[in-house]
Amino acid sequence: MPKIRTSASLQAEIIIIMLDSINIRLPRNAALSSSSSSPPNPHASRIVRVRKSTSVAAAASLPASLPASLPASLPLTSLAPDSMGWSLLLAARILASVYEGKSLSEALLVLAKEPPVARAAAQDVAYGVLRRYGQGEFILGRLMSKPSTHPETQALLQGALYRLETRPDSAAMVVDQAVVAAGEIAGGAFKGLVNGVLRNYLRQRESLLAAMAADEEANYRHPRWWLTRLRRAYRENWQSIVAAGNSPPPMTLRVNQRLGTVADYATKLKAAGLSARPVGGQGLILQKPVSVEALPGFFDGYVSVQDAGAQRAAELLAPAPGARVLDACAAPGGKTAHLLEAADLDLLALDIDASRTKRIEENLQRLGLQATVKVADCNEAERWWDGRPFDAILADVPCSASGVVRRHPDIKHLRRESDIRRFVHTQAAILDALWLLLKPGGKLLYATCSVFPEENAAQIDAFLVRQSGVKRLAEEQLLPQDDNDGFYYALLQKPV
Repeated sequence: MPKIRTSASLQAEIIIIMLDSINIRLPRNAALSSSSSSPPNPHASRIVRVRKSTSVAAAASLPASLPASLPASLPLTSLAPDSMGWSLLLAARILASVYEGKSLSEALLVLAKEPPVARAAAQDVAYGVLRRYGQGEFILGRLMSKPSTHPETQALLQGALYRLETRPDSAAMVVDQAVVAAGEIAGGAFKGLVNGVLRNYLRQRESLLAAMAADEEANYRHPRWWLTRLRRAYRENWQSIVAAGNSPPPMTLRVNQRLGTVADYATKLKAAGLSARPVGGQGLILQKPVSVEALPGFFDGYVSVQDAGAQRAAELLAPAPGARVLDACAAPGGKTAHLLEAADLDLLALDIDASRTKRIEENLQRLGLQATVKVADCNEAERWWDGRPFDAILADVPCSASGVVRRHPDIKHLRRESDIRRFVHTQAAILDALWLLLKPGGKLLYATCSVFPEENAAQIDAFLVRQSGVKRLAEEQLLPQDDNDGFYYALLQKPV
């Protein structure tokens, strides 16, 4: 990998980095937002210079858990694709992108050409750090007088802290590899900083972890405003919602009922050495996640990956065969496909993002299903609607995604409390616009992957005030748990 070259003047400049425990909380990056189009952090391009005497002195006193043979500073070397250092470096780049406003899905594209071993290891670190919202920030806030203004270095430190937590018996190797990875950033200007901070953490680990338990955000791994909303809405079970949001999600399959039954596919899984249990009408939860390549008949359309909670959408709307159906916010197409697997429909799938509509088409092609797919804003019916009303509409609206945070842990970092009001406004506009396209007697299913009442029951209550004669046929608030993520559904019928 090519090295970043630095000027002699950069190498000469220094600042003092304090490595003793200081009761200073790491401030949040002001550039974080809910959109990848957020303005860049104005400080992101600044480089922290390290006084070598400071970092070397800090590294000289080794904790008991580290062998004295571990070098205080490692030379700049090329990293092997299967090394921990390479996975830490890749994860640092992913995390830095997320902290600057990109979604995790977008940031992970940097791994597209990496070998499977490196890709898996880097993903593990990135997901692990993001799921532990607040913990890395808390620890670094105690170990540094101020955060590094170099995003990749800050992210590398957090990734290394995660590795030290998950591999405590390999502390020496983790520190070693983190320092090697630091040598690949800014010409190695931060190797001393990374070395000193991680060694200081190992010396103070027990006291730091004890202090962290008293910090609300670090202890519950969620933003404080998020926790406040959950307590207000779910007084009895908010902690179980938080715990579910912090845990890895199950891998749930949806069996294509056009090609076989749940029992048939369970038999195929068993023959392939995979264990699963049924959930819902068409679902199977694997005992252990696997790559889709390991799923029998995946590329022939026998099965799809979809959370059990998301599978409730097609089950609730249940349009009759031959019905004219609109999936108004369809990407990536899981609910669209489920509707078509259940019945032959005249279905129109919309999404405002052209790249996401391509994913709908790819999913339908793999499953052998047909629908009309258009790039369009569902709020601008005059641009795409042919004037024929729909028998059924699925309105899977944009939302905070607070119910699927275990699958998308970057949401904890990107979402802001002020976003909720914006989502509520958008959801109301979509509801009002789509209601005009529904036949008298037709059904509309309002869906979110949120657990916040403002986006769910309160949104529907307000809609029923604006629209007279609407029947609320069904309503479900699914909270995150072992079998499913968090979803809300309200099935509404238009008066005749």
